[in-house]
Amino acid sequence: MRLHVVLFCVYLRSMPASPQDDAKSLYRSPQIPDEAFFAETFDSGPLDRKWVLSKAIKEGEEDVFKYDGEWALEEPANSVLAGNRGLVLKSPGRHHGIAAYLRTPFYFNDKPLILQYEVLFQNGIDCGGAYIKLLSDSSQLRLSYFNDATPYSIMFGPDKCGSIYKVHFIICDIDPLMAVRQERHARQPDVDLTEYFTDRKPHIYTLYLHPDHSYEIFIDQSLISKGNLLEDMDPPLGPPSEILDPNDKKPEDWDDRPHIPDPMATKPLDWDENAPALIPDPSVQRPPGWLEEELPLIPNPEAQRPYDWDDEMDGEWEAPQIPNPACLQAIGCGPWSPPLISNPAYKGKWNPPMVKNPGYQGLWQPRTIPNPAASEDPQPVQLHPVAAVGLELWSVTGGVLFDNILLCDDLEVARRWTKDTWGQRQAPGIVERLLMATDKRPWLWGVYVFTVGLPIILFISFMWPDKRFGPPHMDYYYKKTDEPQPDVSQHPEGPSSLWAYGAGSPAGPRRRENRRAQKKSDLEFK
Repeated sequence: MRLHVVLFCVYLRSMPASPQDDAKSLYRSPQIPDEAFFAETFDSGPLDRKWVLSKAIKEGEEDVFKYDGEWALEEPANSVLAGNRGLVLKSPGRHHGIAAYLRTPFYFNDKPLILQYEVLFQNGIDCGGAYIKLLSDSSQLRLSYFNDATPYSIMFGPDKCGSIYKVHFIICDIDPLMAVRQERHARQPDVDLTEYFTDRKPHIYTLYLHPDHSYEIFIDQSLISKGNLLEDMDPPLGPPSEILDPNDKKPEDWDDRPHIPDPMATKPLDWDENAPALIPDPSVQRPPGWLEEELPLIPNPEAQRPYDWDDEMDGEWEAPQIPNPACLQAIGCGPWSPPLISNPAYKGKWNPPMVKNPGYQGLWQPRTIPNPAASEDPQPVQLHPVAAVGLELWSVTGGVLFDNILLCDDLEVARRWTKDTWGQRQAPGIVERLLMATDKRPWLWGVYVFTVGLPIILFISFMWPDKRFGPPHMDYYYKKTDEPQPDVSQHPEGPSSLWAYGAGSPAGPRRRENRRAQKKSDLEFK
């Protein structure tokens, strides 16, 4: 049994621990779903087949591109799956801009919006982002001029600068009354996001925006934040129904002081407001050898007035100062004063103690009035249709990798896409690896039965050695047992020696008699 267990363990150790160790587990590029508005794996074809590099010009500088960072299609350095390429932000400290059109514009109606993609910070992250913008549909939209001012409907993804780690979810809607675009930020997740930025592993970011205005944010298929566009955005999606009256003024006799000086208190007679805070230390004496008559600095006797010195233009000439030679050997020169210490008699300015104000009326605030800008639109969320996907980023370290971008309105399509892309990165368990190995090696089923089934049978045999089968009146029921049996000396037909050899046993003559009776009955029947 021990040999079987050892062989089984050795085989498990020899099996591939990750997809990159097995030729069958090489990366398989997923099929682009027809139902998706946008799907990109970056696994085949040149980058410029679908994506457009931004040629936007810097403001005030002609012939200078604002987005001069380089993009490249590469496999990550620590790739888990061979052949899995991604879009890499290559130039540290430079601005990068690139965009691609959707198959068809996405309209926010009665279907959800699902946006997900994978991000890998290969060089870590110091300051920079990895978010995606869903660019608004418009007749003026030109991807070659895509920049930070291009209108967008949604911005989603990780961002970090300083010590703050964030996952942005920003909507840019149109105010129905003011007819202007307004950015609104979702509250940040309550979980610690540090690991997703620092472990240098790929992570999948997913946004679900449902028709009922609720949203969910996932990282690696784990929910980290959820909320509602009508309640959890900053600033609020709709203006408040009431506002403070800007024309309301506080009355002149309104007393909002919770405490006032005690009018009955008087200053003590021994309170000296003129006493200094510091006084000379009376216990310190001037050190012996201090030359109080000598100055630390004296005019240089060897200095001469320049010949071109003009008193009217340059002022009165004075010789430069040099250290006094008489003070070089002395402990000190010049006027001496003792150090200052705190004055024990110092009390400062006297103020009467504070008491509760009997006339306190509380904090004043203006009254509220109906908000004239409040919207009563039954559908306050008015997001502009989406026509393109844009990446407008900057990173200190560079090396940010994007992969497997998907935009759709079907949860089942998103689930299949996640399984076909992100699912390939997940290392299978022991049972799954055993089953996957049988695809190429069917003979392993015999190994599994031999190494797993036989030890189970032996284990049962060892654990229950007294297990018996059959009726208790048969001889083999008592075989290999110590259970007491009927005493042969009590049998009326013979001695115990006959029982020992089976001549007088119940299984001896009785069995033959039974056979004779059976034959006789058969003859009689015939």
